[in-house]
Amino acid sequence: MENKFNQIQIHNFITESGAHYPIINLSYQVFGPQLNTAPVVLVNHALTGNSQVIGEQGWWNDLIGESKTIDTLKYTVLAFNVPGNGYDGFLIENYKDFNARDVARLFNQGIKDLQIKQLFAIIGGSVGGGIAWEMAALETKITQHLIPIATDWKSTDWLIANCFLQEQILANSSKPIEDARIHAMLCYRTPASFSAKFQRTLNEELQMYNVESWLAHHGNKLQKRFQLSAYKMMNQLLKTIDITRGRDSFEAVASKIEANIHIIGIDSDLFFTANENRATYEELKKYKESVSYQEIVSIHGHDAFLIEYQQLHNLLATIF
Repeated sequence: MENKFNQIQIHNFITESGAHYPIINLSYQVFGPQLNTAPVVLVNHALTGNSQVIGEQGWWNDLIGESKTIDTLKYTVLAFNVPGNGYDGFLIENYKDFNARDVARLFNQGIKDLQIKQLFAIIGGSVGGGIAWEMAALETKITQHLIPIATDWKSTDWLIANCFLQEQILANSSKPIEDARIHAMLCYRTPASFSAKFQRTLNEELQMYNVESWLAHHGNKLQKRFQLSAYKMMNQLLKTIDITRGRDSFEAVASKIEANIHIIGIDSDLFFTANENRATYEELKKYKESVSYQEIVSIHGHDAFLIEYQQLHNLLATIF
C-alpha cells in the first residue's frame, strides 16, 4: 500500500545552535503493511531525494517493493522528508540554524510520535546515512540494524571543502541550482564513469561535448524540481555530520549503539571514500562484535548506490 503525505507537528523545537522553531512540520509516507503490523524499515533519503521511495516517481524502486530486496509484503517502509527539502511545500530559509543531528532528533521524535517501539532497520545513502548514524548515536536502542551506505559518521575535510564550494555557488551564481548541480555531479561520478559513458563524443546538434550537454541537462532538470533554499539546507546537513561533536571520542559514542551495524562502502566513491569506511569498520570491530563492512565495486563512484542494484541486493539479502 502506498500512502500520500502524512504529517507530524513538532512544537517548540530548539536546534543545537539555539534557534527556536514554534512548529516544524515533519511529513512522511508509509509503504506496505500499516504501521506497527509488521517490522518497520526507515529509509532516509539523500540530498535531492524525498519520502517517495517507491511508486511512479520512486527513487529506490529497484530495491524496495513487493518481492524485492526490502519486501513491502513483509516490511513496513517508512520515509520522512527532511524538513526544508521542499517536497512537502515546507521550506526553511535560515538553513544555518540546522545540522545533521537536529534532523536526526526530529526523525527520532517522529518515531516516538508514531508509537514505534523499535525499528527493524534504518537504511540510508549519503547524507541520509549520515543522519542514520546520528539517530543511532542519539537513541542507542532505536533500531536492530543500522545500514549506512556510501556515507560515514562524520564529514571529512574533503567533503566539507566540497560543501563549501557548493555553498559559494548557491550564494553567488546567476544560475545557482544548475551550476551547483553540475559541480556536484563531478563528485558523484568518477573519471572512469565519464569515459565509459561519453568517450569524448560530440553532440553535433548542440555543438558541444556530450559530457557537457549531459551535465547541463542534469542542472536544468534539478532546477525544475528543486528549490534554492532546499539545496542550501541539504548541503548544510551534508557538511555537519559528526556523531562526536560536543561529545566524547568515536569509541565512546559508537560503542553504546546497540544495533547491528552494516557499513556498505563504494570502492570508487570520491565523496565518502572507501578508505574512510574501512577505517570506521576497523575501529568499530575493536569493541563491537556485531559490525560488518562490505563494498560495492563500481566505476560509477558515489552514485553507485543508486545504480548497482544487483550488488546492493546481494549485500543486503542476508539482513532482509
